Amino acid sequence: MVDDWPKMAHDLGGAIAQLRSGIPEVMKAFREMDTAVSKNGALDAKTKELIAVALGIATRCDGCLAFHARAALKYGATREEVMEMIGMAIYMGGGPSVIYGAKALEAYDQFVAARASAG
Repeated sequence: MVDDWPKMAHDLGGAIAQLRSGIPEVMKAFREMDTAVSKNGALDAKTKELIAVALGIATRCDGCLAFHARAALKYGATREEVMEMIGMAIYMGGGPSVIYGAKALEAYDQFVAARASAG
């Protein structure tokens, strides 16, 4: 294991809470945008979360991988779907996306394991 993705998501949650209290208007607007884009429309929530993980790979955002891998699992993404999405991210992003694709898969797998051990 390279990173502890559930711990990262948890730890970032505390830091994000500090942002909510320090810049409430900005964070409220961000939350409203999140709510708006997350609604089911032409794309369902699972597809949107897979896109978010792919963008996390492309932008090399560890926190994005932690939050969106967890959400992709929540909305029913399978390991096979995650692998296919990582393949597209690698195709579009080259070598650096290989590294972040491996991180994204590790994050997804850790959230699956955490879910399994929680019951």
